[in-house]
Amino acid sequence: MIVKQYQIENFKLDKHNIYLLYGKNEGFQNEIIEKKFLKNFDGTIDKYEQEDVINNYEEIVSSILNKSLFENKKIIIVNRVSDKLLNFIKYISDSKAMDIKIIIKAGILDKKSKLRNLFEKAEDLVCIPFYEDDNKSLLQIINNFLIKNNIKLSRESINLIIERVNGNRISLYNELNKILYYSFSKKNIDFDTIQKLSNLSENYQVNKLADYYLEKNKKNVAKILNENNYSDEDCILILRTLLIKSKRLLYILEKYEEDKNLDQIISTIKPPIFWKDKNSLKKQANNWFLEELKKKIYKINEVEFLAKNNSKSSLNIVSDFIVNY
Repeated sequence: MIVKQYQIENFKLDKHNIYLLYGKNEGFQNEIIEKKFLKNFDGTIDKYEQEDVINNYEEIVSSILNKSLFENKKIIIVNRVSDKLLNFIKYISDSKAMDIKIIIKAGILDKKSKLRNLFEKAEDLVCIPFYEDDNKSLLQIINNFLIKNNIKLSRESINLIIERVNGNRISLYNELNKILYYSFSKKNIDFDTIQKLSNLSENYQVNKLADYYLEKNKKNVAKILNENNYSDEDCILILRTLLIKSKRLLYILEKYEEDKNLDQIISTIKPPIFWKDKNSLKKQANNWFLEELKKKIYKINEVEFLAKNNSKSSLNIVSDFIVNY
């Protein structure tokens, strides 16, 4: 059964158990999974790569067909799937496993794909193609973001963002996150600032810098600082990015004290964490104690105040703080 993108919003998910999400627009796939499947879901979530299923076939099939009595509901997500999992899908589909939803994620599948043909022709399987975003859909995402966060951008700035993300929704969300971090100190952001914030070259890796800092990966922190020519104006963005990521990590650690399932906690974070960032977040969670992180957040606020009041030396202040844990 084929479900078009415009039909997803009103489609009843409860009637089906196995879904194929394929196409180039991985960002939209992730968005739909978070919004339609994982939001308010209180069961178990298992995530695998295709190779995990191939290498642990019997164990994974058994976990699907022999669901634990202690589990109410389960969602299984399998990433980067190809025709290699065709027999696995057929077997699970024929088994009629109840209370389990299986989401199969794939990239581009041509018309000859056996996996795609299976889902398109079977009435009990759902196939959803995800095509690249056009400028109109990207513009709508940006406008909604600006309204929600009370941020003002010129039309020229918006056009530049759309041009640079090149139809990639994940890249767009990354760019909007940079703007959000910067907006905490300034809501009306000019074109020159957007040019810098949306620079996709190696010269601007603020997000990576913050992630490596929270991973306590001193080698990569030093490497980014040495390879990038940050200015004094970059310092507030660096600190704001680090502060927001630290507060997100604090929330995870607080939840982890109540529920020891780290994967489950990370899966419920809003806004959703993309799969490629989840390993980094796990490393961060394993490297900090709760009280230690609370003190660090307090210190970040102190350093930001100091940097704002010493603008000419703010780069040295922030660099010293980041290098010396």
